[in-house]
Amino acid sequence: MKRTILAVLLLLSLSGCATTNPNLPPEVPPRHTVNEFRDQPVAYVSDPWESFNRNMYRFNYYFDSYLFLPVVHGYEFITPVFVQDRVSHFFDNLSEIRNLTNSIFQLKGKEAGIALGRFLTNSTLGLGGLFDPATKWGLEKHPEDFGKTLGYWGVGSGPYLVLPVFGPSSARDTGGLVADGAIRYGIYNATIPNSDDRFTITTGVEVLEAIDTRHQQPFRYYDGGYPFEYELVRFVYHEKRELESGKPATEK
Repeated sequence: MKRTILAVLLLLSLSGCATTNPNLPPEVPPRHTVNEFRDQPVAYVSDPWESFNRNMYRFNYYFDSYLFLPVVHGYEFITPVFVQDRVSHFFDNLSEIRNLTNSIFQLKGKEAGIALGRFLTNSTLGLGGLFDPATKWGLEKHPEDFGKTLGYWGVGSGPYLVLPVFGPSSARDTGGLVADGAIRYGIYNATIPNSDDRFTITTGVEVLEAIDTRHQQPFRYYDGGYPFEYELVRFVYHEKRELESGKPATEK
């Protein structure tokens, strides 16, 4: 985390250096460019598809700003906060199944027991996951996913990859996302009654889950106005995922 904070401070200071002071003559060039820092940890992330990733990052900005966030804001406007919290708890409770399966895959018995305990407690006493008594009773959530499971067993992150809508990822985490999606799809098929409306119901649940996920995520594209936001997001995402999978944060 110290390295991550250091990188953030580096980029913030770099943004100040790279912006020409308006009080100086316009011909005064920036004193530094990002190329001078290619040997810093921020550049350790493998990004051979950078051109595609930058274009996708820009696409996600427009999609998020002009379509996704307006839908989320509409949801927040018409839905009482109490109901929003119940929806969030419901989907958080469903995610305990993903946490349970991946804890088992990683042979983490304690975390698997906690995930199972949280799911059973919140599904019963929490009225189907609408409330979260498990946290109040000391059963803290331990998020897991298949990408972290692959990293736990030594699979490298691979090249950095920006996915449409989903945002920052990697070759490894994209595969994990597919696996977790298949598990979630199986759960929905097992719980939703078999009828002609199954596809409509499943799609509605998926859309509501996506809206709730964005509702809980405070990140906004280009909100900070930093000239190297792409590099910053790439570095922080990579460091966070490597730390979560138990690998050295600056491993090349």
